[in-house]
Amino acid sequence: MSRVKRGVTKHARHKKIIDAAKGYRGRRKNTFRIANQAVEKAGQYAYIGRKLKKRQFRALWIQRINAAARLHGLTYGRFMDGLNKAGINLDRKVLADMAGNEPESFKALVETAKKHASQPHTVKA
Repeated sequence: MSRVKRGVTKHARHKKIIDAAKGYRGRRKNTFRIANQAVEKAGQYAYIGRKLKKRQFRALWIQRINAAARLHGLTYGRFMDGLNKAGINLDRKVLADMAGNEPESFKALVETAKKHASQPHTVKA
């Protein structure tokens, strides 16, 4: 059986990891074993971050919609309830963009939502 020399393959594999660790501090950037751990952990953080980004943007959109709706005398919950009952199916990303860039259009949506929103419960004394 012939002998397998792995120098080229090993060098390429190490080089790929060291290149991925470029910019890291200390031995994390130039020592394969430590760089390998750092790159693997960075990949885990990146994966988690891609999931968190979706949550964080949704929360930001909701805050922007809430702030804009309150300027017109409606809370976020009542605004969304009114839109749903009116049959207006716009996602939060679009609504947040409208709130910031097209206040007239957003105000029209608020008026529509006010017509269709359920009235708050009042307590009779």
